[in-house]
Amino acid sequence: MRMTFRWYGEGNDSVSLDQIRQIPGVEGIVWSLHDIPAGEEWPMERIMQEKVWIEKHGFHIDVVESVNVHEDIKLGLPSRDRYIENYKRTIEKLGQAGVKVICYNFMPVFDWTRTDLFKEMEDGSTALFFEKALVDQMDPMELVRKINDNSTFTMPGWEPERLQHLTKLFEAYKNVSQEDLWDNLKYFLEQIVPVAEINGIKMAIHPDDPPWPIFGLPRIMTGKASIQRMLNLVDSPSNCLTMCTGSLGANPDNDLGDIIRTFADRIPFAHIRNVRVYENGDFIETSHRACDGSVDITDVVKAYHENGFTGYVRPDHGRHLWNEKCRPGYGLYDRALGIMYLWGVWDSLERERIRAEQQ
Repeated sequence: MRMTFRWYGEGNDSVSLDQIRQIPGVEGIVWSLHDIPAGEEWPMERIMQEKVWIEKHGFHIDVVESVNVHEDIKLGLPSRDRYIENYKRTIEKLGQAGVKVICYNFMPVFDWTRTDLFKEMEDGSTALFFEKALVDQMDPMELVRKINDNSTFTMPGWEPERLQHLTKLFEAYKNVSQEDLWDNLKYFLEQIVPVAEINGIKMAIHPDDPPWPIFGLPRIMTGKASIQRMLNLVDSPSNCLTMCTGSLGANPDNDLGDIIRTFADRIPFAHIRNVRVYENGDFIETSHRACDGSVDITDVVKAYHENGFTGYVRPDHGRHLWNEKCRPGYGLYDRALGIMYLWGVWDSLERERIRAEQQ
């Protein structure tokens, strides 16, 4: 298990690389060029600037999250080929820079959805919260305003310049079914996976967050069956999954340990976080400790350990603790605590393995 930490770039993150260096066992930074709009080719000069800066602080740049997919690709429009060509060239450049994994998603319009970025919990900390009934009845434009009014940091997936065309986007998706989205994903993968193979990169799709349709938009990456279908679209070691326990864990029907054990050889990158799921479909993000939420984090780590997992992992969304001012879900303190919890479980399993081998 290779521990990493997501970082949004110099001047765009409340957490510094020097602070991350003090978290035991963190070897890599999960990064991106967040200011480049989806569909545009990444300049090599910018990629190398980020590489030099991150490596100067003692980290590797093996994982990029995300190279976003342009909506025209998801919609299957004739213009998609131009954006796919840009995507291919970006893959080639990232491969030249030493990147090993590219995380991306295929969610229409919204990369993730929450109704409250700072929901207060019993202990006074705050966390990202999803209220299902509210989403079922609210205008999506109202949610866009709420998300962008609640943060002083950029919010990937909720860029104002993209979402100002929300009405047109919803109109474009009106006649796009789940099967259409599957067809468009297949077309995309058939184009980019061979390029990823040549450049030594694993393309790792992120599950839908949450894993069900919202605002009438189709969602396809929602559980075990859909993961298997995605992997079958292009059967290649470079066509992979970013296993996110928080996204898939929002649906209690998803057996996370089973999903990890089934697809372990196709998971190069893992997000580990906990959510507390309520009977009415609401959920809130909690500490990584297993008993604090609905996700059995202990079994999640055990599933990776059983399979000799050597891929990359990062603690996903954390709570906001001790009055920390940070990007929602991406503060320093709770993610650092989460890392130590994950290492604690992993180290215990390692001791058991070594003891068993010595007997």
